[in-house]
Amino acid sequence: MKIIHVVRQFSPSVGGLEDSVLNLAFQQKAMGIDAQIVTLNTVFNREGILPPQDSVQGIPVTRLAWCGSTRYPLAPAVIGHVGGADLVHVHAIDFFFDFFALMKTLIRKPLVVSTHGGFFHSGAYGKLKKLWFATLTRASIRAYDKVVACSQNDADIFADVAKGRLITIENGINQSKFSNAASEKPVRTLISFGRFSLHKRLDLLFDLLAALKRQNPEWRLIIAGRPAEQSVPDLENFAVRAGVQDAVKIISEPSDAELRHALGNASWFASFSDHEGFGLAAVEAMSAGLIPILSGIAPFRRLVSRTGTGIVLEGDDMERLAIKIETQQADPDAMAMGRASAIIGAQRYDWKDVARRYVDVYAEVLNVPMLSSEHAS
Repeated sequence: MKIIHVVRQFSPSVGGLEDSVLNLAFQQKAMGIDAQIVTLNTVFNREGILPPQDSVQGIPVTRLAWCGSTRYPLAPAVIGHVGGADLVHVHAIDFFFDFFALMKTLIRKPLVVSTHGGFFHSGAYGKLKKLWFATLTRASIRAYDKVVACSQNDADIFADVAKGRLITIENGINQSKFSNAASEKPVRTLISFGRFSLHKRLDLLFDLLAALKRQNPEWRLIIAGRPAEQSVPDLENFAVRAGVQDAVKIISEPSDAELRHALGNASWFASFSDHEGFGLAAVEAMSAGLIPILSGIAPFRRLVSRTGTGIVLEGDDMERLAIKIETQQADPDAMAMGRASAIIGAQRYDWKDVARRYVDVYAEVLNVPMLSSEHAS
């Protein structure tokens, strides 16, 4: 079985979408699937052109020239790179999603799409997005044999437009990537990692740090990730505004090894994002043994409810949140239990199981026997 995964950004770009596709393709190759990647030839917001052909962790990668906006990058040449596929798996709702829907009768390939949060990652252009979703997205989605919601939140969003073809397969994480990496000794340090994007509401992290320092001056914050709509100077300005600049460390574009080292200096993970399809970084942090501090969006509430681990920000009340965190921090037994519970809670999100479920979706679409059971371990 040959599967072409089509995605706008891939390694060396870093992010939840990129990691998801890489881990899925890697696990599928381990199952004997010929999984390949077609993507764009640049990393957004970074100079330079990437080579047209590459291999990432043994996965063949084809990169295409593109034009237009990073919000909707145009790359019609993709049509010439899926000829040998048994099935095309499109990731995210963007140009590729609409283009393959338009070209389905020409390419004559079954199509599967994974939602990855759709395009509702922020409130920007809200009315236009809703209109686009209700018209063009609704029309395009009819061409897809299966629509895979990457979270329950996505399933709720797509339920009306993908009736009869919608299935939910939540993303997994690489369990070994940051396994048990958090500080074994409880420390008054928070870490947050991911893109420096507006919808992440990174400014609130500094407000929390200021509130925590009013409880205990030892509190520190580490922010690691890749600049996007916000830059390192933007974050530094947030720190100055909150009066906590001497207690903040910012790590720009860390490698996995550098990030793992940073996790070893923390006991808590914080994210106040106003939109997440799944919450990959939060689950990865939990696998390290970090106790999550999260905004009250539905995916995060589900994560805390399912795993029994974490603290949710209620109504942007930082003072109340800081008291809860400091109270737990001061209790060694509670910290040890929180660390262990986080690791156990993250274990339910394993890419091996996720990959098997996707292969079963492919088999159903292609009308062939389920292959995953042959490789189940």
